[in-house]
Amino acid sequence: MKVAVIGAGVSGLTAIKCCLDEALEPVCFERTDDIGGLWRYSDKVTEGQACVMKSTITNTSKEMMCFSDFPMPADYPMYMHNTYVQKYLNLYAEKFSLRKYIQFETEILSVMKKDDFKQTGQWIITLKDKKTDKVKENIFDAVLVCTGRNSEKYVPCFPGLSNFKGKVIHSHDYRKPTGYEGKRVLVIGIGNTGSEIAVELSAVASQVFISTGRGTWVIPRIADRGMPIDMTAVKRIMMKVKKILPQSLIEKIAEKRINARFDHKSYCLQPKHGVFAHSPIINDEIPNRLASGTLRVKADVRTFTDNGVIFDDDTVEENIDVVVLATGYTFKFPFLDKSVTEVRENHVDELYKYIFPPKLEKLTLGIIGCAQVIGANMPVFEMQCRLSTRVFQGKSTLPCYNDMMLDIESKQEALTQKHVKLHKHTVTVDYIEYMDELTTLNGCRPDLGSLVWSDPKLALTCYFGPCTPYQYRLHGPGKWDGAKQAILTQWDRTLGPLKTRPLGLNEQPLQKNFLLLSLVFIVTICYMLQALFF
Repeated sequence: MKVAVIGAGVSGLTAIKCCLDEALEPVCFERTDDIGGLWRYSDKVTEGQACVMKSTITNTSKEMMCFSDFPMPADYPMYMHNTYVQKYLNLYAEKFSLRKYIQFETEILSVMKKDDFKQTGQWIITLKDKKTDKVKENIFDAVLVCTGRNSEKYVPCFPGLSNFKGKVIHSHDYRKPTGYEGKRVLVIGIGNTGSEIAVELSAVASQVFISTGRGTWVIPRIADRGMPIDMTAVKRIMMKVKKILPQSLIEKIAEKRINARFDHKSYCLQPKHGVFAHSPIINDEIPNRLASGTLRVKADVRTFTDNGVIFDDDTVEENIDVVVLATGYTFKFPFLDKSVTEVRENHVDELYKYIFPPKLEKLTLGIIGCAQVIGANMPVFEMQCRLSTRVFQGKSTLPCYNDMMLDIESKQEALTQKHVKLHKHTVTVDYIEYMDELTTLNGCRPDLGSLVWSDPKLALTCYFGPCTPYQYRLHGPGKWDGAKQAILTQWDRTLGPLKTRPLGLNEQPLQKNFLLLSLVFIVTICYMLQALFF
């Protein structure tokens, strides 16, 4: 079975590997001259090609964001500079010999159903060799679209912006702070990218303002005892507690914890929405920059003047030199036949599990990387590919059309009720819940019930410890013999890079008492719940 993989970024690379795991024949088309997608840094700005900032550090820790059968090297830091991510992707490509399946500098012009699609499920792909401009057509048995979500700029309409005489750029085009020294800068949008840009520029600009109408919750990368926040929060036990306790109580507890670091109301950041109604931002420096005055929070923009801005609260800032539109992205698939799926207002028409167009007569196309994950992206993209390749072959069976549509509708209704209405919340998923949905379909969901009897230490680690991607290689299709060892040593790789000098102390390693403390915690919770509700 010949499979076309469109894009050689994170999702494209794992798509190739998943095809090989299932004995499929992948052919990957990448329009640039190298792998990595947005993680491949370049000073050059290219329309439609996302790229990290030069200073970008990952928002997820290395153990949570790695591919499930390829741990990050032990000497890589807990949170990685983007250059480490690119190195990791190169190691992944080398380990599994992926490059030979990639045709670089090849642009996809169209992906269309073959005339006999109902019988064959085949696709006609028109592509262009960017070096020679030669155009040709190829026929494939299946297609994995791996172009990502962060290529098309989303730019809302701002009154008066066309008359503003200063410089205006989108965050897509921002790379580094060179050239912004001594400037007065307004950043519009307080997502992860906007906040990182604002923090970076506040170190060199004369003044930076960040405009937000909604406000935001700010979470640091490092939690109590210096542990990575995602490894302490993204756990199966935490998911269970959230389902048992009232949502209002969970939100109050979370807000109290977040405000313990810095009071969001005092810093003019506190939003009206709850912690779980909108993705919080991960940023370590915002309170420091606000406290120093180099960064100031402003209300929504009402209108621009020739050289300044009037905000919704009637305040005015004059002599603005630069406006950075950190307003996010909208995803598009311009090469894809609109009869397959279409994007309207950042909403993809009818995708089952945010992957499969259910109205296809033959399920031979998967869209990878479309979901907005609250958590790590890379293992989710990998799991989407693992499921897709098995669906193509009929090894994993999806529900009937009506059941898929019911699932799609229920997800959209749940998103509407849970999240504030924003263009990026049309495809938002929680990491563990979504991964469990995909792995249930794929037959590789970890069976912790049976694991309790066969390997209780491993079962407890999986349940009370971080839900690292290796858990999805313990059972079923794609089982990896190294999964258990990877799980039991995940904290060694996390904290190992910090051990840069001998302390000469009799240290008690954190993980020595980890399982015991976790067990005590859950027993205490159970007794509390029994006292409260029974």
